[in-house]
Amino acid sequence: MALTRIWSAFIIIAIAVAGFKFLAVDGDQQIFTQMVIGKNGDSLKVKEMEAVKADPALLQSLDTLARVKEGKLVYKKEGNKIVAVKPQKVNGIIETCKDAVNLCIGLIGIMALFMGFMSIAEKAGGIRFLSRIIGPFFSKIFPDVPKEHPAHGHMMMNFSANLLGLDNAATPFGIKAMESLQEINPDKQRASNAQIMFLCLHASGLTLIPVSIIALRAGAGARNATDIFIPCMIATFAATMAALIIVSLRQRINLFQPVILAWVLSLSGIIAAFVWYLTKLDKTSLEFFSGSFGNGLLLLILFLIVLGGLYKKIDIFSAFIDGAKGGFETAVKIIPYLVGMLVAISMLRTSGTFDYLIDGVKNMFAALGTDTRFVDGLPTALVKPFSGGAARGMMADTMTAYGADSFAGRLSCVLQGSSDTTFYVIAVYFGAVGVKNTRYTIGSMLLADLVGIITSIFLAYLFFG
Repeated sequence: MALTRIWSAFIIIAIAVAGFKFLAVDGDQQIFTQMVIGKNGDSLKVKEMEAVKADPALLQSLDTLARVKEGKLVYKKEGNKIVAVKPQKVNGIIETCKDAVNLCIGLIGIMALFMGFMSIAEKAGGIRFLSRIIGPFFSKIFPDVPKEHPAHGHMMMNFSANLLGLDNAATPFGIKAMESLQEINPDKQRASNAQIMFLCLHASGLTLIPVSIIALRAGAGARNATDIFIPCMIATFAATMAALIIVSLRQRINLFQPVILAWVLSLSGIIAAFVWYLTKLDKTSLEFFSGSFGNGLLLLILFLIVLGGLYKKIDIFSAFIDGAKGGFETAVKIIPYLVGMLVAISMLRTSGTFDYLIDGVKNMFAALGTDTRFVDGLPTALVKPFSGGAARGMMADTMTAYGADSFAGRLSCVLQGSSDTTFYVIAVYFGAVGVKNTRYTIGSMLLADLVGIITSIFLAYLFFG
């Protein structure tokens, strides 16, 4: 199975790379320790020299300031020696296990809340109402799902939450959609065509307003924190269209059907008009809109759900409790899947595998004589399929190292907004329904990610030179 092979490869490669670094001439003697029990922020000793052999200017700075930064290293005095240390940027295996469980604990409340409201919406007929609206389009790209099936409404809720950047709501809605699709899946161990299409479209991460990216750019001191808005929108739309085309080709779905073309072109037109409107707003208005619109719309949806429940005269609170119990059970169920995936990703990062990969890409393009500025922004793209939090860290690190308004800093932001976290999504969503054979899901997702990366690089050169 694809997921088993990939997970095994992550672990084997990480340990092999760590072994190579340990056995090298100037071997990293701490590599195994940091992989197992290291913590994010720990000081890792990377250089040591006699004080008498150190640069006098460095010694003077150390005497005055106790330490001096040089690149990403920090030099400090320890007796008669000068020691260079750097912070560990990711937790080791033990701490990552704790992180995975804490992540799920944090998810329990969110899952319970939104699954509770989903239960009210289902019993009040709201989900079936959404299914009838979106049914003509979804019945073409999800031909195996019966017309007006509740899964249509669940998927619509998930895509809407993603579009508005409401990550907390998107995950519970998405898991509920996967559970609905699992009910009609004839082989419970094997991903259905509908589940693959849904997950690939979800992972492409179509988002109107990249709120968190804009906030981080503002915090990093960008002159115009919103200048990456249009490139992000175009890149994520390209990734979504790529996912739709890739999966449709595998499932032999004709995308030139009038209903599909009408919906896709209409959605494209609405998004284009929305983007045009937002570009006319000044910085303050856009930041206010991005922070208020999505959350305000979410509250409106919850208001309408409760109102609908009252109109249908159902026992609203009992319906909420029934759904919330299911959300709690689902959040606990995904813990083993999340622990396994996050540990493998942690090993890849702490072993230095990503560093070797990035250096290799940079050297390859340098040898070809091409512009290599984009490579400085690639760490975000390479980490994004594995961990959203790590990718945000990479993006922030790139802006710190090169400047928020540098080419690399802006590119890293566009790359952050171009797709979702592929392997995290695979672990959580398939883990929630117990699917073990993911078929071609991972390959399709990664191809869509690649389209998003290439589009992001092209747009960065187009918009930022």
